[in-house]
Amino acid sequence: MRLPYFFAVTLIFLVSAGLFLLAASFAVTKVEEASEFAVRRALDLKGHDWAEVQSDGLRVVLTGTAQDEATRFNALTAAGTEVDTSRVIDEMHVAPTTRLAAPRFSAEILRNDSGISVIGLIPTSEDRDALMNRLRRLDGDATVSDLMETADYPKPKGWDDAIAFAFEALTRLPRAKISASPGLVKITAIADSQQEKEQLEQDLTRAAPPSLRIGLAISAPRPVITPFTLRYLINESGGQFDACSAQDEDARDAIIAAAKDAGHAGSYTCTIGLGVPSPRWPEAASLSIRALAEIGQGSVTISDADITLVAAEGTDADMFDRVVGELETALPDVFALFAVLPDPETDEPSGPPEFAVTRSPEGLVQMRGRLSDETLRDMADSFARAAFGSNQVHTATRIAPDLPADWPVRVLAGLEALSELHNGALTVTPDNVTLNGISHDPEAKSRIAGLLSEKLGEAQEFTLSVTYQKPPEPADKLPDPEVCEERIADVQASTKIAFEPGSATVAADSRDTLNQIADILRECGPIRMEIQGHTDSQGREEMNEQLSQARAQSILNELRGRRVPTASYSAVGYGETKPIADNDTEDGREENRRIEFRLIRPEPVANPETGLEAMEKETEPSPDAQTDADASDTDSEAGDQ
Repeated sequence: MRLPYFFAVTLIFLVSAGLFLLAASFAVTKVEEASEFAVRRALDLKGHDWAEVQSDGLRVVLTGTAQDEATRFNALTAAGTEVDTSRVIDEMHVAPTTRLAAPRFSAEILRNDSGISVIGLIPTSEDRDALMNRLRRLDGDATVSDLMETADYPKPKGWDDAIAFAFEALTRLPRAKISASPGLVKITAIADSQQEKEQLEQDLTRAAPPSLRIGLAISAPRPVITPFTLRYLINESGGQFDACSAQDEDARDAIIAAAKDAGHAGSYTCTIGLGVPSPRWPEAASLSIRALAEIGQGSVTISDADITLVAAEGTDADMFDRVVGELETALPDVFALFAVLPDPETDEPSGPPEFAVTRSPEGLVQMRGRLSDETLRDMADSFARAAFGSNQVHTATRIAPDLPADWPVRVLAGLEALSELHNGALTVTPDNVTLNGISHDPEAKSRIAGLLSEKLGEAQEFTLSVTYQKPPEPADKLPDPEVCEERIADVQASTKIAFEPGSATVAADSRDTLNQIADILRECGPIRMEIQGHTDSQGREEMNEQLSQARAQSILNELRGRRVPTASYSAVGYGETKPIADNDTEDGREENRRIEFRLIRPEPVANPETGLEAMEKETEPSPDAQTDADASDTDSEAGDQ
């Protein structure tokens, strides 16, 4: 039976439509797969493996999270090289921008005769006006220059301690450069003397908080020596220096080498300083010492460019003339030589005039002997009372005629020299000025030799016998921190601080040890001390660190309970990280479980410039400092964005 024409046509149409739909679906799938494959390959080649590609008909949908906006845009561009950009659907996200790292805050303060300047980058929350006012209060007449920049970031840990200590140090140092950064202060300064340098280092170390690291570069300038003096004697006991000056280490070594060649075997002190009259000073000194050694006995005194060589009585005249002649020829042109050969003694009785002064250890001064007139007696009495104290001087001198013309000069020079001694005796005769005694200043002998050489003039003889004694320590002087550390170590060497097993409770039999340590720390005063806790390697590392910290803190609390000032102490647990013995044995583990008391010492300043160089620099910012300031501005602007 044949189908009606209408039904046949309809059936053919439906079959054709189905075939067309199937073909279209297949074609669309192929287009989607091709587009997705091409876009994925382009993204992978550009390194965008984080992006996901999905086809939706003719559209290509990109998803994923880009690390920044530039990366997202680069991924879109890569997809657009494979398909029309109108077909690319962007559903990608950009990761949230992390907060920019805080800049490095620091402040550099320079104080010298020109004023005070401060440059650096500080937190915006810092009270800038208060800082400037504190600087102005240091010296009301000084100019204070504010060259600081600010950045809106929180104050880092240790910043407040560093700034507070920097100002504390600045009050003690009229000429200094101080660099303060979080947890660290570096100080470059200049002191007037070696003693002041050592005292400043000790005071600053004690004053620093225990959590703060400090670096010290304090220098003491070379003294100006006036006159530049050297005095060397040879007698029956051998050779010795009464005074020695040199312009540098090489000059000192050359002079000492000449003295050793002359037979000097004892101790010596040679002051290095400024004021040398000629660069050839060590040559002149060496020649003079060797000439004296060839003569045999006597003394040689060099005051600036004047050389006085005095031979011992009885020296052969021909030999004396030969040595003096050779020395005069060899000396550099600037130096002048005065040679003295004393006349031999006679058997005739004589009673030379004499002026004598004694100064007792208690400070009492007695003057006796001969003076040329009333004017000189008044001058000597007035000078003595001014130098030694009005109530300390007793005068018993008499007026005598026919004294040498230079008697007043010798008397007053001798009194001035005696004032340099703690106690001693002065004897003035027409031929000699003799001074002997004790001084608490190691440089006193050299200074007295220069004084007498200058005051008495050329070809004048004087004899010094000055002994240095270390001054007694003040009754309230605190012991050196190193001594305190050693004493505590000695206590712990004989009896160990123990704890209850697995806890931070101090064992009962260790109470006496803590009492001994507390007594030592009270005597030592405010020293910077770190109480360290250590464990063995048994157990988890984290637990050991926590236990060691708890034990160190427990010791700190025990000291507070014994009324030890602990503001400058810190407690730190190191766990098992610093063993001193083998953890594989029971004895070794026992040694590793310990409490240590360690001084917090200043850090060395890497390649420090000398204090004098730092002080003489201009207060304007250096190129490096300006670069840091520009960088801080960039960081600040980035933070604002």
